[in-house]
Amino acid sequence: MIKFLRKSKRNKPQYGWFGNYSSWQEASAASEGYAQVNILEKTKEALLKVKNGEAVYERDSVLFHKKEYPFPLISYVLHSALEKNAPLHILDFGGSLGSTYYQVREFLTARVCASWNIVEQPHYNECGNAFFADEVLHFFHSIEECLAVHPIDLIILSSVVQYLPDPHAFLRKLGSYGFPFILFDRTAFIQSTQDRLTIQNVWPNIYEASYPTWFFHEKSFLQHLERDYRIKGEFNTYVEGEAIVEIDYQPVGYEKGFYLVKK
Repeated sequence: MIKFLRKSKRNKPQYGWFGNYSSWQEASAASEGYAQVNILEKTKEALLKVKNGEAVYERDSVLFHKKEYPFPLISYVLHSALEKNAPLHILDFGGSLGSTYYQVREFLTARVCASWNIVEQPHYNECGNAFFADEVLHFFHSIEECLAVHPIDLIILSSVVQYLPDPHAFLRKLGSYGFPFILFDRTAFIQSTQDRLTIQNVWPNIYEASYPTWFFHEKSFLQHLERDYRIKGEFNTYVEGEAIVEIDYQPVGYEKGFYLVKK
């Protein structure tokens, strides 16, 4: 998730996060959705340039020629491998076409990472298998399909849970898999005692899109996992502009991460 705002004639942002919707259905009806072809195409074009060495880093289809490292994520990946004392099978849930993989792959030595597995939408999987899959990077349609091939040690959820239709149902099920390590990164929260469902209007220079986005109450978010996991670390987003997020022009949202270890 990237915060891109543009001023209108009334000096109000046209792009960012807006609204307080009562249901996913209501927010979906008022937005375009995440499965648009233009998003996949721009992401594919950008990541192919990264793969081919024409750029060093991609985030949300935007190319960078100087890499920003997600050092908390890297640290917890390395720590998990050290704790296991063996290379990790990593599941990157909602990992696009390998954005995080390519961002940190120089740290994914054979002693750290045995496989990096992405679970994504069907059209992303088709593209990923056609253009990006290799001996380490793999694409699957579901967590269950991935687990049938690899015993996952660490699941990474970076800027993804807030885009799920029923995130609390997902979090309840997530605990049942029994992954040794869970890493939430760039997850959206709000300074409120309740979740808030908004619509994110994306800056058109990124791609033309709008889609529902949750902002979570921290305690309610984490309570689904507190029985089986303990929080070993929490950290702020590494992306400039995400530490404080405006919703309807008010700085009430923020993004952060958590590292959870199975009890």
